[in-house]
Amino acid sequence: MTKITFNCGLDAALVILGGKWKPLILFHLAHGVHRYGELRRAVGRVSDKVLIQQLKELQLDEVVERIDFQEIPPKVEYALTPFGRSLARALAPLCVWGTEHMQEVERITVRRQTTRDAGLA
Repeated sequence: MTKITFNCGLDAALVILGGKWKPLILFHLAHGVHRYGELRRAVGRVSDKVLIQQLKELQLDEVVERIDFQEIPPKVEYALTPFGRSLARALAPLCVWGTEHMQEVERITVRRQTTRDAGLA
């Protein structure tokens, strides 16, 4: 097995957080245990296929645990592991930054979209 070497701590963190929806999944699970449907509604525009895939990856990376109650109808809950909680705490300042700069990011997002649309015309 080849040892992977990271250039910096951010490089290592992004290996775990890679994927558009993983930080949002962590954010919502940091606020408590969620059943799949609750998590799906909380995260928003993600498809079922992608959410399931990202949850499986987070499980494999020991960030999220899947609790299966072995009931009919199926009852499954998702929660952060201690490793996942430490990662969620690391993301908290980024959430604060996003909240403080939300209007600027919205303006930038509109500008990006307008630029893209103009390039396609």
